[in-house]
Amino acid sequence: MQEFGIVLSLVCLIFMAYRGFSVIFFAPVFALLAAFASGYELLPTYTEMFMPRAAGYFKSFFPVFLLGAVFGKVMEDTGLAKSIARSIVQALGVDRAIYAIVLSAAILVYGGISLFVVAFAVYPFAASLFKQADIPKRLIPGTIALGSFTFAMDCLPGSPQIQNIIPTKYFGTDAYAAPIAGIIGACIIFVGGMAWLEFRRKQAQKNGEGYGAHTLNEPTPSADDEKLPGIALAILPLLVVLVGNFVLTKSIATWSPAIMARYPGAAAFSTVIGTWALIAALLLGIMVALALGFSAIKQKGIAKSLNIGVMGSLLAIMNTASEVGYGNVIAMLPGFKSIAAALMSIGAGGNPLWSEAVSVTTLAGITGSGSGGLSIALETMSTQYIAWANQAGISMELLHRIGAMACGGMDTLPHNGAVITLLAICGLTHRESYKDIFAVTVLKTSTVFIVIAIVTVFGIK
Repeated sequence: MQEFGIVLSLVCLIFMAYRGFSVIFFAPVFALLAAFASGYELLPTYTEMFMPRAAGYFKSFFPVFLLGAVFGKVMEDTGLAKSIARSIVQALGVDRAIYAIVLSAAILVYGGISLFVVAFAVYPFAASLFKQADIPKRLIPGTIALGSFTFAMDCLPGSPQIQNIIPTKYFGTDAYAAPIAGIIGACIIFVGGMAWLEFRRKQAQKNGEGYGAHTLNEPTPSADDEKLPGIALAILPLLVVLVGNFVLTKSIATWSPAIMARYPGAAAFSTVIGTWALIAALLLGIMVALALGFSAIKQKGIAKSLNIGVMGSLLAIMNTASEVGYGNVIAMLPGFKSIAAALMSIGAGGNPLWSEAVSVTTLAGITGSGSGGLSIALETMSTQYIAWANQAGISMELLHRIGAMACGGMDTLPHNGAVITLLAICGLTHRESYKDIFAVTVLKTSTVFIVIAIVTVFGIK
């Protein structure tokens, strides 16, 4: 009965999320359903199990969500993000339309811009370019997904996305952990993803399928596009975030851990270095972007842009915090112990990376959130993984990188919020375009295990 209650609650949560209902409301509802099936009282479960973990996640990562969303909105409203996308598209041309869109999205994501903002910024160029090249519009979501949801998000060392920051709290690492493993994974995903998308393009071309007759969300040329800043200026805020994050990470690491002694109940110093560095780097990036695009954003209203960014960050973190709270309730139920034991038994006596990868990608798929699934897995099992890794001689850096990469795998199942938003932006449906998103998802998930095999065989740290 206990295990059935857990499974039923998961199925219900996935169904409601897929139907477009807010997980902020339904995550606690179905957490309480699972708890009730295990004999727990409803109100104590909500106030003492669900809320503390949700609030803890909010406390740890709200500044990153907030500043990341504001930075993305400022880059959008100043025209800097569009300028970067346009410059890459113009440089590569119509013949390399898919490459141009993938690289545009990847550069923006790696520069610290929110995944949702990237989709809005890149889609108009993708639609125009695909129409010129007569490539089916249905391939646009998969193309943007490859650039946004995969290697740039959590494989490449130094990525300022939240999926690459969460492990720093548990493993005492920084955003640049295990760079070789991350780069290997990024190369496999990029090459494999491009091969798939090019195969699909050629298949459509052979069948005589072109862009298609579409009317929903078709972009129209704007006079503002002619006034966009040059690429040299547009790329500067991204460089400020990337370089600033690197320099600040190394600088803050030299501070004395005694700095935390003045704050009762404070986290360990090593677990906050990555978050502090990214907060400062994003602040610098926002200031530089505002300075470079001041006249453009002034016309739209600086207060309006900042407020929209703030409100967007609140929705994003509340969704994820609710999923984390849900996961905490499930993880504390007796019925979950058998599930956790099964996940921990994978690779038992050998390499904990296999167990970590399966656990993270499974929970990310269940919750429909990479950061939510990663947080649940590490909150529940990181202590065991650390002890296991120490026995096996595996570095915390590899635990960080594999966990981060795994969370960006099965999270993009149909009920994922980013997938639903991306399809809506493109004016397409799951039926039309999800096949290619799923192919990228499967590739990303498979790559994690390929990387584990490579680092194990060659002893890469």
